[in-house]
Amino acid sequence: MNMPPELARRIGVIARAAGAVILDIYHSDFAVQTKDDASPLTAADLAAQQAIMAGLATLEMPLPVLSEEAKALPWSERQHWSRYWLVDPLDGTREFVKRNGEFTVNIALIDERRSVLGVVFAPVTGELYVAEHGHGAWLQTSVDGDWQRIHARPLAASPTVAGSRSHGGARSDALQRLIGSDYDMVPLGSSLKFCLIARGDADVYLRLGLTSEWDTAAAQCVLDEAGGAVLDLAGQPFRYNRGESLLNPEFIAVGDCTVDWAARLQTL
Repeated sequence: MNMPPELARRIGVIARAAGAVILDIYHSDFAVQTKDDASPLTAADLAAQQAIMAGLATLEMPLPVLSEEAKALPWSERQHWSRYWLVDPLDGTREFVKRNGEFTVNIALIDERRSVLGVVFAPVTGELYVAEHGHGAWLQTSVDGDWQRIHARPLAASPTVAGSRSHGGARSDALQRLIGSDYDMVPLGSSLKFCLIARGDADVYLRLGLTSEWDTAAAQCVLDEAGGAVLDLAGQPFRYNRGESLLNPEFIAVGDCTVDWAARLQTL
């Protein structure tokens, strides 16, 4: 197969449509509001949410949608979901506000708590990452461009660490315990950090701090299908819709699954 499966490509089209409305606002004078958790909110978040909901409504598979910019449904209802869409219409709003281009549209399909389809679109660069369970991970660098299979790489002798630009890097002592002191740090916003590992340009992303399920689900599928993994600090793969809270545990995203990360994580 020289391209991703049809459903993954259709979700990619929806992500590109959301990216287009984001860019319209990105290139204008926009206002910034503050949500209850002190995180920023712009018209782009809401416009992208509307574009994604409209796109998903055209699919022949009506499923519930859980999104950062929609009212979270109570666990009493969510606990009965087996398949649903998990969406972050604008991941990296802080980067959007800074106008550094490092933000994405994230759409994931969750099936029995696993991320089985993931789409990550970077509106500024036009890079579209898609993955579907059992079908690999793919990159399309422009509309109608060729699809390229992407693969994570073996852990480098001098690893490259993808670090969060707006939330600060993980403690250096934790990284040294995991991969040694000879590493390079590349700060990057949003779920692009996972994609950097998935395409073989970085090795590790350690997040010691809070994230939400919609921040990681789409990119996890991309990384999983590229040969990597997203693990909690006990070394277990990430799962979703686990309970009332939508917050993730702290985690590490890795490209090389031949490394015994569970053993290394015990040193933290």
